[in-house]
Amino acid sequence: MINSIKKILNRFLSKLFKKRGHIKLGLYGPPNGGKTTLANRISKDWLGEEMGVASTVPHETREIQIKEEIHIKSNGKELSFNLVDTPGIATKIDYEDFLKFGMKEKDAKKRAKEATKGVIDSIKWLDDMDAVIVVLDSTVDPYSQVNITIIGNLQARNIPVLLVANKTDLKKSKLKKVETAFPQYKVVGISAKYGTNIEKFYDELFELVS
Repeated sequence: MINSIKKILNRFLSKLFKKRGHIKLGLYGPPNGGKTTLANRISKDWLGEEMGVASTVPHETREIQIKEEIHIKSNGKELSFNLVDTPGIATKIDYEDFLKFGMKEKDAKKRAKEATKGVIDSIKWLDDMDAVIVVLDSTVDPYSQVNITIIGNLQARNIPVLLVANKTDLKKSKLKKVETAFPQYKVVGISAKYGTNIEKFYDELFELVS
């Protein structure tokens, strides 16, 4: 009963904040899709500082990271939000995968344990989100169990979603394949690393929460 009341109260407060132009915006997606790189791009564009550490090693981000009071402007409109960068979602985390990156067994097991907790926390935080940006690597086949799990969780909660097909600067990028995989959502192709098409991304972000 108490949990139900808490959820109703949280949703009421979320709507109240949204009316005031301030929302909680989550970055979700599988590991190494570019969530933290995009978080850093947004934070640097509007606050002049980076938000987290990006790495080629999976599950570099293993804890929820929040950057508060980001204010962006586009075409005379202004949006204020707290940006939440979440650990990458995975259906399986094996410490042996980290050994391939030169980690010692002790460190690999520790990372796997932290990454598993990070996935659980990411799912839990969905209930607090007003809108979500799903960041996918556009060079990788989007028809994966992980992506389907993420999208399914978002649909079940009826959360507004913008799909970002990242890494369009690479030759293997297949934007159309991402669009075909999830036709129910708007997809914007960007390179978070180089800032390619980032203005289009900001425009779509305004549309998502309007």
